[in-house]
Amino acid sequence: MSVNTHQSAAWLVDVSPDAMRRIIDALYRVHSLISAITDRDALLVRMLEESKQVARAEACSLLLYEARTNELFFHVALGEKGDQQTLKEDIRLRMGQGIAGQAALTRQTINVADVRKDERFFGQADKMTQFETRSVLAVPLLDHDNLIGVIEVINKAGGGSFTEVDCHVLEMFSSLAATIIRNARLIEENLKAERLAAIGQAVAGLSHYTKNLVMGLSGSVDLIDQGLEQDNMQFLKKSWPIYKRSTKRVSNFVEDMLAYSKERKPRRESCDISQLMEDVATTFRDLLTAKRVELCIDSTNADRPVHIDTTGIHRCLLNLLTNAADAAPAEKGRIWMSARLLDDGALDLTVADNGPGVDPGDADRIFEPFFSTKGSQGTGLGLAVTKKIVTEHDGTISVERGEQGGALFRIVLPGVMKK
Repeated sequence: MSVNTHQSAAWLVDVSPDAMRRIIDALYRVHSLISAITDRDALLVRMLEESKQVARAEACSLLLYEARTNELFFHVALGEKGDQQTLKEDIRLRMGQGIAGQAALTRQTINVADVRKDERFFGQADKMTQFETRSVLAVPLLDHDNLIGVIEVINKAGGGSFTEVDCHVLEMFSSLAATIIRNARLIEENLKAERLAAIGQAVAGLSHYTKNLVMGLSGSVDLIDQGLEQDNMQFLKKSWPIYKRSTKRVSNFVEDMLAYSKERKPRRESCDISQLMEDVATTFRDLLTAKRVELCIDSTNADRPVHIDTTGIHRCLLNLLTNAADAAPAEKGRIWMSARLLDDGALDLTVADNGPGVDPGDADRIFEPFFSTKGSQGTGLGLAVTKKIVTEHDGTISVERGEQGGALFRIVLPGVMKK
């Protein structure tokens, strides 16, 4: 028996009040699920459970259509008996094969009261799952005449065949399932395109920065080679610091990538924040090349030990200082780094400069990975890594306009006073 999916709603006249209430309740639950569940597969499973319950069937399955092979495969299989996993892993139907394949081929609902009397029945599934099929209702999933799959309900509870009401209700569910699958596929395609674009952008940015690092190393190696060939110790002494700075930049670059890609919990330890800031300043001065930037440090209001991940916070402050040095003017550039303990036991760290500041349009984006305003001179990882480390401390980081007109980055780390 085939049922036209475009028939009028005249069938509703013959539906009993109890059946109508059951159908409406099921449709209401499914619509509620669509807005509450974001996982496509979980949503489809719940929808099939509702289909199985409304049609009062022993089993239910969803087969998806694969255009590449022109086949149907089991995506979800629900039943009271039988090996449903075998269906999902081992059985595929050609177009026109079995009752589901016929429903897909003709794009028509097929209702079979006794499969033993229907030559279209595909018995191999029963042999593999040890499940006995007696009656089947198969409904194609269509999206603007594009085949997506087929929903089947199997074995009417209590015997007999599925009714015309069951057919129409399952067609409603199939329409919803088709919409869910279509929307999920569109989202997946968009996400894939966005991921590919993001990867391309990241690789392009990182490759430019890596090229600059390699050029710096190559140049310093050439200078060292000349010094060795000429046995000129003065030339070597002049070239060696450039080489050290270049290797340190490579090390920082790799550490930033590792810090961003790896999930970790802070390894908190007692720390003298004044000493940590001096260590950061020493490393920072080694990284500076031609720029003459004055660094001012104030930790007078942080005179007690704090409980933090010293390696992580060292990296945060170093990243902020490096950014500040890039932003500060070449002449009379100044950077201020300060620390103070707040009344609630939090640690407040700031790094400010007298550069142009952060464009308000970029304020929300500068902490995103691979976003950089430095062109090929930056990786776009430093601030993303800094935010990640701060977040791992349950802290916050923000940027605002500093008193000297430049950018002021503020890190607040709660609960750093060891109890």
